[in-house]
Amino acid sequence: MLRLRWWPPARYLVVGAGTGIASIVAVVLLFAGALLGLAPAGIGLVQRLAAVERTRAGRLLGAAVPQLPAAPDGGPVAVLASPAFRRDLRAVAVHAAVGTLAGSVAVGAPLGLLQNVAVALAWPLLPGATTSLDVPVDSPSAAVLAVLTGLGYAAIGIVVVPPLGRWYARSSARRLAPPEPTLVERLAEVTATRAAALEAHGTELRRIERDLHDGTQNRLVAVVMHLGILERALERDPAGALPLVQTAQDAATGALAELREVVRHIYPPVLADRGLAGAVAALVTRCPVPARLEDASLDRAPAAVEAAAYFAVAEALSNVAKHSGAEHVLVRMWTADATLHVEVRDDGRGGAEAAERQGSGLTGIRRRVAAFDGTTELISPPGGPTVLRIALPTRG
Repeated sequence: MLRLRWWPPARYLVVGAGTGIASIVAVVLLFAGALLGLAPAGIGLVQRLAAVERTRAGRLLGAAVPQLPAAPDGGPVAVLASPAFRRDLRAVAVHAAVGTLAGSVAVGAPLGLLQNVAVALAWPLLPGATTSLDVPVDSPSAAVLAVLTGLGYAAIGIVVVPPLGRWYARSSARRLAPPEPTLVERLAEVTATRAAALEAHGTELRRIERDLHDGTQNRLVAVVMHLGILERALERDPAGALPLVQTAQDAATGALAELREVVRHIYPPVLADRGLAGAVAALVTRCPVPARLEDASLDRAPAAVEAAAYFAVAEALSNVAKHSGAEHVLVRMWTADATLHVEVRDDGRGGAEAAERQGSGLTGIRRRVAAFDGTTELISPPGGPTVLRIALPTRG
């Protein structure tokens, strides 16, 4: 149990020492690029390191770290001037110093323990050996002191490293996440969100009206016509009316199936019967691409939120099957801090961000999620993989 609590933050800091050194290289390369023409390489390295740190912090904290919209494709000058890149650069610059220092604590604790214990055990064979504090070990009492020094390092690793790792992950997530909006920005965001919600609601109403008018209504008209024909046939030839009864029954069955399909697109009955996890499990089972749902223990959310998450997963899986060329899909769902998180990851060819700019079902997902004041994050570099993350608040 102690290892389970100690290891994730310790590993986070140890890896952070390596990415901290890489951050130093990235910052130097970026600023040297102004003189040596290496700015694109520095920009790319800063962006990749920021993405790595965002992923690592989110994994340790158990919640995805949101990011600002991608920097514009207008050359190095436009990228350097974008808020997203400036925020990434600040975070990477801080990580170059603080991350390297914090990581050295996690690396130094076990190394200090091993060094001092080794010196204490082998001091007769190592003339002039010293502890990590540069204290000579030339007697049994000095060896005992070396062991105590090693135990001090062990205490640092057990007592200091876990909270240090969690604190640094939280602070790193704050640096990498978008800043809290001002009241004016929040008001503009709410206004845009409500407009998107109204537009999505209007689009949904028009779709339902079209489905009812073009599908269900036509089928019901056919049922009425068949019943009228049947009525006249019963008056003329009751014995020969049996085939018409079967025709009318088939028409009524088709109309009922059409109506059920319309209802299912308004609110899938499987959500009420099996909950969101069960409903998404059914989607995963029917996906043409081999898919897996990671065990999801979810609290029940408002029906509208569950429906939005369900339709988002359905659209995402449909996009994977149609466009990605993927061989495997992983769907993850979890709740944290009154927020429902959904992640759909595939190993396809990537490039979904370009497809979204040209118009795709991903735009519909963003609008549906935005209507609930949620966030959508899409990571899909050319060559893959593609990761779609959705966060939906479960309470107002």
